[in-house]
Amino acid sequence: MAKKRPTAGVVMGSDSDLETMKRCLKQLDEFGIAYEVRIISAHRTPDIAHEYAATAIQRGLKVIIAAAGMSAALGGVLAANTTLPIVGVPMASGPLVGVDAALSTMQMPPGVPVACMSIGGAGATNAAIYAAQILAVSDKKLAGKLSRFKKSQARKVAKKDAELRKSL
Repeated sequence: MAKKRPTAGVVMGSDSDLETMKRCLKQLDEFGIAYEVRIISAHRTPDIAHEYAATAIQRGLKVIIAAAGMSAALGGVLAANTTLPIVGVPMASGPLVGVDAALSTMQMPPGVPVACMSIGGAGATNAAIYAAQILAVSDKKLAGKLSRFKKSQARKVAKKDAELRKSL
């Protein structure tokens, strides 16, 4: 079976982000979204970051998820070099435990948008879901998977509610 061409890019500023971003990769896998994964630093490898973003469309990407901590410049650097949607995931690192990364990701100047998820693991999962929603605009099969996913989420909550009410 031929491997699907990636439509999502997952870029981390450091290998220390990988453990958290495994949640993102798992969620992308569950939706059947093919992705590529890179470690690229906005500050230590700026030329590579520029080239990655500038050539993303040619490689077939339709969305990029950027995980970074502290100054979290990666999402902005990628957004400055492509017209693809960028989804930022602030990493819980450094002395401010991700608050600085979240603020940096949120405070992009006009004309260089980066969607900002929550800090850490929940943000990593939500980044994959948000990317799926972006891709599902032009993919009916993926839209169906998302619909089933949301219904499954609702069923899980209803089940826990019923169990709680029964136990009280």
